[in-house]
Amino acid sequence: MHTPADDLELAQRLADAADAAILPHFRNVAEVANKDAGDFDPVTAADTAAEVAMRDIIAQERPHDGVLGEEFQARQSQNGRTWVLDPIDGTRAFIMGLPTWGVLIALYDGAEPVLGLMSQPVAGDRFWGSPAGAFWRCHGHERQARCRKTSVGEAILATTSPDLFDADGLARFRALQGRVRMTRYGTDCYAYALLAAGHVDIVMETGLKAVDIAPFVPMIHAAGGALTDLSGRPLGTDLVDSYNGEALAVANPAIVPEVLEIVTA
Repeated sequence: MHTPADDLELAQRLADAADAAILPHFRNVAEVANKDAGDFDPVTAADTAAEVAMRDIIAQERPHDGVLGEEFQARQSQNGRTWVLDPIDGTRAFIMGLPTWGVLIALYDGAEPVLGLMSQPVAGDRFWGSPAGAFWRCHGHERQARCRKTSVGEAILATTSPDLFDADGLARFRALQGRVRMTRYGTDCYAYALLAAGHVDIVMETGLKAVDIAPFVPMIHAAGGALTDLSGRPLGTDLVDSYNGEALAVANPAIVPEVLEIVTA
């Protein structure tokens, strides 16, 4: 039986392996393939190499655990536990040479994600969370991650791009944007981690996959924030099996009703 400490130690080593596989390709991308003939869903050699590196470790050390990854076919769990892997969340940023991408790792226990980690090796950032707490390590200095408690009017709102919303989603986002202090784009997964660390107050997105958001469920909860879909349904229980792609992360749970009223009006 593996303890939560064992799981965290493995997640850290998975991130180390992914970082090592990715960094030689950063700002040195030779080729970009497209996984979606109807749109643009890029994948690079760094994405696949990082996921292979993590899968190899899991296969050797946790052969009965499942794997749900971004780039390869899922491996079914034999014990109810599944590692959820996104080797590079923010591949568009990666191919542009921007350091706003991250390695995402979560452990799903059959009911909900219980461990989540994001690594950004260029910036030297690593964030993780579990029921034991949320933490942030930057260039060797580790601290506890805590969400800050602001009002809607004082909030910093983030999303990756307004272009990723459909017409209805964009109207909801604009309504919220009109009520907050400041909005920033281009954040990819970084926005969720920085919300847990006390630098961002609200993140709103649609069109996500389970691999994009699973790590941030335990991380944001442990840091004192809330994470729901746009109707207010908490994320976690059905994330792997029936996720609707929506995410509304709020640092201050006290303002969740007000935020939901704005985005559902």
